[in-house]
Amino acid sequence: MNAITDMPTSPIPNATPPTRQPLIQVRELGKQYGENEVLRGVDLEIAKSEVVCVIGPSGSGKSTLLRCVAALETYDRGEVLIEGELLGYADRNGRRTRASQGEINRVRRNVGMVFQQFNLWPHMTALGNVMEALQRVRGQSRDEAKRRGMAMLETVGLAHKADAYPAKLSGGQQQRVAIARALAMEPHIMLFDEPTSALDPELVGEVLQVMKQLARDGMTMMVVTHEMGFAAQVADKVVFIDQGRIAVQGSPHEVFHDAAQPRLRQFLQNYFDRNAFWTRSNDTEPA
Repeated sequence: MNAITDMPTSPIPNATPPTRQPLIQVRELGKQYGENEVLRGVDLEIAKSEVVCVIGPSGSGKSTLLRCVAALETYDRGEVLIEGELLGYADRNGRRTRASQGEINRVRRNVGMVFQQFNLWPHMTALGNVMEALQRVRGQSRDEAKRRGMAMLETVGLAHKADAYPAKLSGGQQQRVAIARALAMEPHIMLFDEPTSALDPELVGEVLQVMKQLARDGMTMMVVTHEMGFAAQVADKVVFIDQGRIAVQGSPHEVFHDAAQPRLRQFLQNYFDRNAFWTRSNDTEPA
């Protein structure tokens, strides 16, 4: 199977039809490391089946924002709500206190995460990596986990690599296994933190193709990325972060075609890729 041209198109389980009900709500979010204020009052909403791409220069706070949404970082101010539930904190007798790890895990139970590094178990096959959480976290039997794992590897075009160990897989294949592992848990939301940044350029396309299929199947996605072409073609909303604040947000056309904000225009000059400025309705360049 060719990973790009013959990618399976089976729907993702639990994909939901578009609505405007937000699955992720970020309100006045603040994060500080010592004297360094990384996030400064960030507000963001992501609705069901919406794909939001977060772009910005290195050090702008975009990955910190995503890690706060994933509860991998403790935010200092504001709040993050996942499907209407406060993440990271609990209201106890009118006071906000840090939530227990069990409470955090419960709120983010429907969130799947894929990051720059693949973090696969080197001593397990591709299938074993996908099965592990199904057995340990979901309590599925080996046969149930194997059926689910094979289905998810099929979804990312890697069923034929089920018995391969990570050392025998390319970087793109390893990242696709990581995506399959996250999908196996039936998430409502997928978070991606620069999922192609560790890949050789020739391998980027196969990972982006999987992500495009997820978007077509209605998966809610928040993607921190430097892939401007992907953001232009797939995102419902593009968010440009600079110095810890959302400087611009809007449709791909508004951000890439009508970039009036000077800092955004300067940033885009560093990623001058004509494909990133194509319209979504067809494959012709704008006049």
